[in-house]
Amino acid sequence: MPTSNTPFCILIAALGGEGGGVLTDWLVRCARSSDLPVQATSVPGVAQRTGATSYYIELLREPQVNGRLPVFALHPVPGTLDVVIASELVETARMMEYGFVSPLRTVLISSTHRTYTTVEKMAPLDGRFDASAVFDTARKMAKRLVSFDMDAIATRSGTVISAVMFGALAGAGVLPWSRELCEQVIRGDGKGTEASLRGFAQAFEQAAGSVPIDSPTALAPDVPALLNKTLAPVALRSAWAAQISRWPAVMQTNAALGVVRCHDYQNAAHAGKFLKHLDTLWLANPSAHDTLAEATRCLALWMCFEDVIRIADLRSRRSRFDKLRQEVGARPTELVRVVEYFKPGIEEVAAILPRSLGQPLLSLAQRRGWLGRASIGLHIRSTSLWGFLLLRGMAALRPLRPHSMRYQREHAAIDAWVAAMASCLPHAPEFSKVLAELPAVLKGYSDTHARGKASFERLWQEFVAPALGSGDFNDSSGGDRAREFRLALSAALSSADHDGVRAKPKPRPTEHPIHFKKKSLPH
Repeated sequence: MPTSNTPFCILIAALGGEGGGVLTDWLVRCARSSDLPVQATSVPGVAQRTGATSYYIELLREPQVNGRLPVFALHPVPGTLDVVIASELVETARMMEYGFVSPLRTVLISSTHRTYTTVEKMAPLDGRFDASAVFDTARKMAKRLVSFDMDAIATRSGTVISAVMFGALAGAGVLPWSRELCEQVIRGDGKGTEASLRGFAQAFEQAAGSVPIDSPTALAPDVPALLNKTLAPVALRSAWAAQISRWPAVMQTNAALGVVRCHDYQNAAHAGKFLKHLDTLWLANPSAHDTLAEATRCLALWMCFEDVIRIADLRSRRSRFDKLRQEVGARPTELVRVVEYFKPGIEEVAAILPRSLGQPLLSLAQRRGWLGRASIGLHIRSTSLWGFLLLRGMAALRPLRPHSMRYQREHAAIDAWVAAMASCLPHAPEFSKVLAELPAVLKGYSDTHARGKASFERLWQEFVAPALGSGDFNDSSGGDRAREFRLALSAALSSADHDGVRAKPKPRPTEHPIHFKKKSLPH
């Protein structure tokens, strides 16, 4: 247990660009204003997102009276920290994993929001870490836990999260100085002080208990409110809401989100086609709630597959530029230049062409060996006039998408999948659960989509097609067909290259001639 001579230890876990250095500077200035000897160190990192950085502060609990200089540690030691504050939930988990959180001593202050890691984003399915497990562990490992959404407060206040973390520290009552001193130090910066003070004040009240603190809970969205986000006519939105309300509650959320996505992706007819497919599945087995909810989610993503038109549309929207300006903290008078990197190949070009043009182009490329090799690297500055107009020009091809080769192929596969689901839902609940998740292997575009499509076709031919032909979805040669299907799908999804069903043999090395050229020496 700490004594009066034991340093007061604070560990800050933040991400690059969140102002962790500014927060450290504020704490150091507060300590010096209170005549408390203090030392601060930082360890930058580049392993996570924009770089996880740890800031470590040690200070004495009382002013030095004997004139001797204290000796502080340069890095944190597990079990000796009084306060650990993290700007993001997985950073909280990292601090607990390293043993920095002690149930006898440590007050743990954490934001409940998430900034997803690259590993989470790369997962074929939902690769997000379990937030509830982090909260359960934090409640057991910390002496006291203070948690709330700091990112939301920072956004509302128009400031960075470091000011909110400062308010959380002050509001939790762990700092040996007053709130007034903290606010005085913030005002001393002279830049963005009003926004920082707003974020500080809101976080102070939240951490002090004036506002209830709890882990986030998932609330079911209001279906009519979600549908109001579309630009469809009021009468059409009302009809959609009435149709969705007939389905199970667990299915309604994904259905409403899927309608919004499909309407934004194409048009009202596309959203209506999505609902028609869902009605077919629901009529097949109205009681299969969980399977229907998963099938709804996968169908919505599948019907909004990514192509060149979609990518150009998303990258040239006003909302994206506003988000980028907010992420980099640009002021209204500052210019932000954005460069888009494209590398379209023959497959992407053929995909948006009509079948009569796209198929001959693909056949020619396959005969000539151009597939996967012929591509053009483009660097388009979307914030310039010509770059923006180029992207909007590609996005303007959206009305022609239903006539494209890719669209017709995808919807032929979707129709076959819906028909298979309708056939097995009434008779084989376990098999239908796996079949509902099968579209998850179809993800991304270019090479990623090609690998996923190969896995989809392989699984379909090995498990779905024989079951449809025999009408038997349960047993095959004494084995559990659903269990085998599940194992094969899991193997495909867990493989980085979507080739987990059956490993391909490594290609044999090819011979390449070596040419020697005589070099003429200068005289």
